[in-house]
Amino acid sequence: MTIEPIDWPMPQAEESPLKNGRGDRIRESKVGRNLAAIAGTYLILLFLTPLTMPADSIPDLSGRANRFDYATIDGTWSWGNNDNSDYEHAGHDQEVNGGPFAWSDLNPIAATVYAIGDLNCHQKHYRSWEINGNQLAVCVRDIGILFGFVTCCLIWQQRGLNRWTLRDTFLSILPDESIEKFYYKDQRLMLMIAIMGIGLVPMGIDGFTQLLTSYESTNTMRIITGVPAGFIGGWLFSAMFSARPHEFDSSEDVRLPADAKLRMV
Repeated sequence: MTIEPIDWPMPQAEESPLKNGRGDRIRESKVGRNLAAIAGTYLILLFLTPLTMPADSIPDLSGRANRFDYATIDGTWSWGNNDNSDYEHAGHDQEVNGGPFAWSDLNPIAATVYAIGDLNCHQKHYRSWEINGNQLAVCVRDIGILFGFVTCCLIWQQRGLNRWTLRDTFLSILPDESIEKFYYKDQRLMLMIAIMGIGLVPMGIDGFTQLLTSYESTNTMRIITGVPAGFIGGWLFSAMFSARPHEFDSSEDVRLPADAKLRMV
């Protein structure tokens, strides 16, 4: 008599739900990774571009934020190449500060790096770092902002969770036990605002005091205040792109700290 072994089916381990009640966090991880990749690539290029360009090919710059000032030498968007020494908060006489400059004359990668800097930053040379005799495309504060942004996005990639609403998704990278009391008292929106204030207020005080008084900040202070502001920016953007109610069957499926429940009004 021969006894044949019986192939019993192996029990399938059920996927353990995460602390938000879902079975995976693929989207949240992708959001953090993609945002970190975009901002991180630009941050790296900010240093590599002046390093690989011929020495002393980028002069001292001084433009205006949120507009193009160095696109051409004397055509459209060439404000920075004029004598703007009479302006109190922006510009200088470019002719005596290294001569005219146009990022449109650079190679495509360098042109993109300096065009983004031109649009987003004032590019004041005494508030910027220099590599190989070439001024970086953005100021030191913006370097800090980008560094903080990338750091937070990398943390989000590991810890961030979709919890239906923006505020609950935003708070998801904090340990649940550390914020339970705010859920008991339904003060999580206040907590989110307070966290954002802690990150943004120092930069606001430093920047506006400098703008409205004779106070002149230092590059050390600019980067110190820029990093937490950028961290908050990365935190907020990650939460905005991760909060997706449609990934739950209903609001009752969302797990929150302190066993709180979402109330749909």
